[in-house]
Amino acid sequence: MAQEGTSKSVDYLQGTDQVTADCCHGGRDAYQWDSREDCEVRQILDRIADKWSLLVIALLDERTLRFGELRREIDGISTRMLTVTLRNLERDGVVQRRMYPEIPPRVEYKLSPLGTTLLSTIQSLVTWTEQHRGAIAQARELFDASTSDVS
Repeated sequence: MAQEGTSKSVDYLQGTDQVTADCCHGGRDAYQWDSREDCEVRQILDRIADKWSLLVIALLDERTLRFGELRREIDGISTRMLTVTLRNLERDGVVQRRMYPEIPPRVEYKLSPLGTTLLSTIQSLVTWTEQHRGAIAQARELFDASTSDVS
C-alpha cells in the first residue's frame, strides 16, 4: 500500500528499478533522489547535511570529545538532539563511540576514518559561505525590500 501523498500512477511504477538504480548509483536527476524516501543517497544527504551533523563533524576534526564537551560547544542543541545526532552518525559509520567502564561512565566520540573523508567537503562549504556571505546578505536585503513593497 502506498503512503499518503505518493503517486499511484502506472508511470510511477514503471521503471522503478531504474529510478532506484539511478538514485543510488550516480544518477544526476536531483528530482529522482529528492522525491524518493527510500533512496539511500537522499537519506545520507539528509543526515550529513543536517546542521547539527555538520557541527558535530566539524568539532570532531582531529580530536576526541566527550558528550558534555560537544554539548557546550554547540550553541542551541538540546541533549536529546545531540544524542540522536551522534547515534545516527555512529550508525552511518561517520562517528565512533567509545565507552569506558568507569563510574560515572565516560563516553568519547571521534570521527571514524570514513568521517574524516567529509572534512574537506565541509571545509569547502564553509569557505564558499565565507567568501559569498556579503553577496548573500545583499541578495537578502534586496529580496526583503522587494517583498515588503508588495505587502
